[in-house]
Amino acid sequence: MARPCGLLTRLEEPVPLKSISVTLSICEFVAGVSATLNYENVEKTPLEAFFVFPMDEDSAVYSFEAMVDGKKIIAELQDKMKAHGNYENAISQGHQAFLLEEDKCSRDVFCCNVGNLHPGSKAALTLKYVQELPLEADGALRYVLPAILNPRYQLSGWPEDSCLKMKTLVVPLEDLPYTLSMVATISSQHGIQRIQCNCPLSPIEYLGDDKTSAQTSLADGHKFDRDVELLIYYNEVHTPSVAVEMGKTTMEPDCLMGDPCAMVSFYPNIPEAKPPITYGEFVFLMDRSGSMGGPMSKQDKSQLRIEAAKETLMLLLKSLPIGCYFNVYGFGSCYEACFKRSVKYSQRTMEEALRKLKVMKADLGGTEILTPLKNIYSGPSIPGHPLQLFVFTDGEVTDTFSVIKEVKSNNLRHRCFSFGIGEGASTSLIKGIARVSGGASEFITGKERMQSKALRALKRSLQPVVEDVSLSWDLSPGLSAKMLSPEQTVIFRGQRLIIYAQLTGKMPPAEATGEVGLKYTLQGKSFESKVTFSLQPKSDANLTIHRLAAKSFLQTKDMGFRETPANDKKDVLKVSIECGVISSHTAFIAINKDLNKPVQGPLVRRDIPRPILLCASAMMPRGGGLNKHQALGDHRSKKKCMFLKKTSPEMARAHSSTNTTNW
Repeated sequence: MARPCGLLTRLEEPVPLKSISVTLSICEFVAGVSATLNYENVEKTPLEAFFVFPMDEDSAVYSFEAMVDGKKIIAELQDKMKAHGNYENAISQGHQAFLLEEDKCSRDVFCCNVGNLHPGSKAALTLKYVQELPLEADGALRYVLPAILNPRYQLSGWPEDSCLKMKTLVVPLEDLPYTLSMVATISSQHGIQRIQCNCPLSPIEYLGDDKTSAQTSLADGHKFDRDVELLIYYNEVHTPSVAVEMGKTTMEPDCLMGDPCAMVSFYPNIPEAKPPITYGEFVFLMDRSGSMGGPMSKQDKSQLRIEAAKETLMLLLKSLPIGCYFNVYGFGSCYEACFKRSVKYSQRTMEEALRKLKVMKADLGGTEILTPLKNIYSGPSIPGHPLQLFVFTDGEVTDTFSVIKEVKSNNLRHRCFSFGIGEGASTSLIKGIARVSGGASEFITGKERMQSKALRALKRSLQPVVEDVSLSWDLSPGLSAKMLSPEQTVIFRGQRLIIYAQLTGKMPPAEATGEVGLKYTLQGKSFESKVTFSLQPKSDANLTIHRLAAKSFLQTKDMGFRETPANDKKDVLKVSIECGVISSHTAFIAINKDLNKPVQGPLVRRDIPRPILLCASAMMPRGGGLNKHQALGDHRSKKKCMFLKKTSPEMARAHSSTNTTNW
């Protein structure tokens, strides 16, 4: 029998996705990315291809276009249900159609559908996005190109229409049939000190004597075995600034895209404060699901995720202040606690917790974090000791928005500090729970920065509360600032604060300047930082600041396709479609109706394979995808658990008698 040629899946089916090419442009602390997916149908029948891939949850995706056999088709952002209907109608009529959407269950997972790709046809699909880059503890700006999408644990009864439930073929890294390339340009007026990457790069070329720009590229041969992480060190990162961007001239004034938009960046010089007499209640929530037994990355097989999380937690436990209260929870399909309730921190209680922590294993089945969270929140508060919650997880859940909603509903009584453990940790979950509670998030993919990240989070949790945070504007007569960012209630020492505002009214002459001030109170003392800036807006074809402002607004209002309140959904749809920035309620749709003749005959479905980091190729079924239990072995979900107070409804039904106990 003749063997099919070209790129094949493990079932010897040709793979229509041939390569992914990325162009990265970093200017100061903002990244602009253009990613192109190159498809080709080498079969003799028309195809419909599906590709599920990860994105950073802070990415503002604002453009999607298709180049099909030399013809460019610009996608339109529509209400998600309308876009789905238009896609299905186009496919049924034989037209080519392309759909790009954010998953309904998690903001960091996207799906791209390519419909009616006829035999011999080539299609290049390009999506563009912008995002702010976070500032690391050592002063580095961190950009991550996600390449790893780990299987997500799926609750029973969870909706079937999530792309995370698609039966996507999972293949070993060495068998992945498409390639990744990336070219990066980096620029800063303050000069570039150095650039580091966890992947091999071509020699970095610095431009100019002052090293204000640099170029590099990803070395050939990247096989999706890790996320691509760039660390950029500038000579100065703590300078406050204001950038004003011109609006879209074709838009009506008084709308977000029509008016100028300001991006304000502050680095408040918060003084070292005297610690309060009481320190708080520290609750550590440790993921003990089966996936935590996997490696941090393919390059670090010796250390498992659970071991990295335990090391981090041990460091934090040894660093807690005498006199505080603490407890440690482990969760999976059920949850266990070190103590029946939070205990006072002492040498004895710390050593008892450390003994139990040392024998902790990733043996509690699935990743059901919502139930232990509710149990923690339902407990009585300890007077004078505000709750500080630390979460350690690889973030492999499907009920992301439900978890974020639960944390948000309790944000007045606690702060959440989250740690994403290992490659592919869900940025939607890790960043989301920290953002809505006024906490901070960290990602640990190796040992090199684990200690500094853990101690930075603890130091922030021990800080006295910064109060009465406000922003004041001094602008030309007839000009006012409308805040687009959520009200800032928490500021940490050493934190960069980014705020967006829409400037409405009459713009002044070119030489006019404005002033913005940040005021706050710390332990009864008032502080203020001011920055003067030019009111003359600058033009940017990509409307970068406007897109980032829209994303900031959407992250505040958009709580997922099912969880967003009706009133907020109206605002989300309006801003998303007006600004062209995708949300959980919208999708990009492109239809090519200009074929000489519609595609005839039934479509053949082709799911683009995804890599798997776990050494589980022997366990993979020859067809269809893996859910989390299949990938990790069903035996891991069968450990009998002892519960504290509550279980999930599913687990309660599974265990007719439940004991209330601690570790």
